[in-house]
Amino acid sequence: MEALAEANHGHAVAYGDDPWTERAVADFDELFDCDTVTLMVWNGTGANVLGLASALSPGGAVVCTDCAHINVDETGAPERILGSKLIDLPATSGKLSARQLESLRHQIGVVHHVQPRILSITQSTEWGTLYSVAELEALCHAAHDLGLYVHLDGARIANATAALGGTREALRSFTTDIGVDVISFGGTKNGMMYGEAVVFLDRSLASHAGYVRKQITQLPSKVRYISAQFSALLHDDLWIRNASHANQMASLLHSRLVGRSDLSVSAPEVNSTFPTFSPAIEQHQIEALREWSYFYDWDTAGRQVRWMTAWDTQSDDVERLVTGLDHFLS
Repeated sequence: MEALAEANHGHAVAYGDDPWTERAVADFDELFDCDTVTLMVWNGTGANVLGLASALSPGGAVVCTDCAHINVDETGAPERILGSKLIDLPATSGKLSARQLESLRHQIGVVHHVQPRILSITQSTEWGTLYSVAELEALCHAAHDLGLYVHLDGARIANATAALGGTREALRSFTTDIGVDVISFGGTKNGMMYGEAVVFLDRSLASHAGYVRKQITQLPSKVRYISAQFSALLHDDLWIRNASHANQMASLLHSRLVGRSDLSVSAPEVNSTFPTFSPAIEQHQIEALREWSYFYDWDTAGRQVRWMTAWDTQSDDVERLVTGLDHFLS
């Protein structure tokens, strides 16, 4: 908020030709220790569409998991805007394996089939799980061997970084070092008011990205307000501290849920938990709890929901939720 207020003084050239954006782009270059092309956008869906569009060619398709955000939770935006097919492969705990990509080899070069062009993976995943560095390296190698680019949906890339070491080197270990080509770098879920960044580690993919960003309505006139927030977030690794705190609060929540008879939950890898309510709990009790403290259903048939902790969640919030559970589920 302080960075936004500072950027609000005086005037600046529009559409990103301003000192705040110049500084933020340099911050991303330093973060990834390479010469990136970084473009600011309004939101996560726009970031994903821009990153994917820049790597697609006629007849090209996007490979992803069946639970990927681009496949399930973006209202068909990638298909509608890209005009491209999503090849959704079955995920295990939200993840793909390198072996699954090999099943697509027979399509390559056949004019009757869409051509797998880009692999989109999510880190951390929609199921709150983490790819290990070795798993991602194997996926990148398999994708590149098939001629695919690799896009990383990093809406929660900070939480993954915090869980895998909590350093900039940890971030590079599963991005720059293993050949990820383009990243949707999340800001909103890590404390920013709004805004995401599309970071092209392979600069060749960004040759037309600026035009694509404008076409898909993701070019803000006042880019400096997004850029100023990112510089504040990246400064002194605030982005990692925010995410580490969110992860720690999820662990605390899990510790307070273990042993309850009214729900079961597995240990979190990042900042998400997926409790399953006991059959003894009636639906009206769940709805009363939801009305008091909103949450999303995850698997309605299995009575599983999703609870997230955030950069500003406090231990008192965890205790209040536990008190609410005791009240509404008793």
